[in-house]
Amino acid sequence: MTSSGPRRTLPIEADPGVKAIILAAGVARRLAPLTDRTHKCLLEIGGRPLLSRMLGALEGAGVKETVLVVGHFADQVRATAGDKLGAMRLRYVENRDYTRGSALSLYAARAHLGEPALVMDADVLFPREFLRRLVETPHPSAFLVDHGFQDTGEEVKYYTRGDRVIALGKKVVPESWEQVGEGIGFFKCGAEAGPELVRRLEQVIREGDGLNEYEDALHLLVGERHVGWVDVTGLPWTEIDFAEDLRRARDEVLPHVVRLDGA
Repeated sequence: MTSSGPRRTLPIEADPGVKAIILAAGVARRLAPLTDRTHKCLLEIGGRPLLSRMLGALEGAGVKETVLVVGHFADQVRATAGDKLGAMRLRYVENRDYTRGSALSLYAARAHLGEPALVMDADVLFPREFLRRLVETPHPSAFLVDHGFQDTGEEVKYYTRGDRVIALGKKVVPESWEQVGEGIGFFKCGAEAGPELVRRLEQVIREGDGLNEYEDALHLLVGERHVGWVDVTGLPWTEIDFAEDLRRARDEVLPHVVRLDGA
């Protein structure tokens, strides 16, 4: 879940047509009581809200528009993010069913999946190198994957064969694969894959009564379309699900991220 490495981020410039979709609606009960009065993406890491760090990285990458899917403490998220950061416009989509599965959050932003988009979980501390690799990969659609993980059962695992992801999930295990790694929670969705992803979201929402996670739809997507993967093994990052993750983000991961990003 957390790695470190010495590489420094290079300047990047996103394709002008690429937007970002940040999923920031969930309740994050596992971080209670910290999330009883605020959203977990607003918890401070090194004196700045985690969300502010993410938005700064996107603006620095040249992303012109970011869509935030909000629900839990939506007003706080809006107040923190605002309507604009530098040249990047910020827009909001509300998921009123945010206490249910995350598939509903991504589906709420379906109107933005008709063009290239970076789909991102809002609870990840990461270096800007992640965005550079994801933006610059020649794959129209791709995931970031870390092969240096420890399998605790909490990780969403991505199974690959060649340059393609063939299956993903916490409990999914294909019959055969070449490599397996942990997903970061970042997905570059190409324009051609977007409509198929929307259909798969509709399928898992219907079959799971709205309680499924959006990764269930991504698992179906990779069975239909070629989705590549980008290796980020050795770079510092962590998702923040538990109080221990927050401590590690502040004390262990952030210094490596700052060293790479130079800020």
